[in-house]
Amino acid sequence: MTKIEDGAVVLFQGDSITDCGRNRQNGHDLGVGYALMAAARFGHLYPQKEVRFLNRGIGGNRVVNLLDRWQEDCIDLKPTWVSIYIGINDTWRRYDRDDPTSTEEFAERYHRLILQTKEQLNAKIILVEPFVLPVPEDRRNWREDLDPKIQVVRRLASEFQTLYVPLDGLFAAASAQTAPDYWAPDGVHPSPAGHALIADAWLKAVQA
Repeated sequence: MTKIEDGAVVLFQGDSITDCGRNRQNGHDLGVGYALMAAARFGHLYPQKEVRFLNRGIGGNRVVNLLDRWQEDCIDLKPTWVSIYIGINDTWRRYDRDDPTSTEEFAERYHRLILQTKEQLNAKIILVEPFVLPVPEDRRNWREDLDPKIQVVRRLASEFQTLYVPLDGLFAAASAQTAPDYWAPDGVHPSPAGHALIADAWLKAVQA
């Protein structure tokens, strides 16, 4: 049986991968990515639970941006579950804008985010680890920045006993069978099949 209770409010938070074209004027719009896919499948499986899903992902966000808008875009919404998927832009900005986020800054900010969520909402938390695929080739160099950040997310999941979605490993495994650009044409933003992979992994984490 799924871990998500009857009448739950589930909030998806993150960057463009979560945002995925949602209409920000409509608070109920889920975009067209994994958030919509996971919510649709869950609603189909458990109609009697009447679970409500919200999406507040914003493209380009880093952990610091989540912190800045956490009151309005998380705490005030009073979710009972918070799914956080953040981190790739904390790596990307180092390479495209020479604006790095150190592993220590990333860890400290992410820790504050979870602490705030626990203390002010007592919500259950799902952490989704960021991934990158070697498309184009220069993305391989990103591993030195991203890998320590993935380790941070894993440590936080352990420290706070959250549910966990191990995406980097799942995308690596999928890319061993089918070319990486099938799953994420630019190594970062998932294709529809990539979004379905995330949605499946997310549903598995909540035992749906």
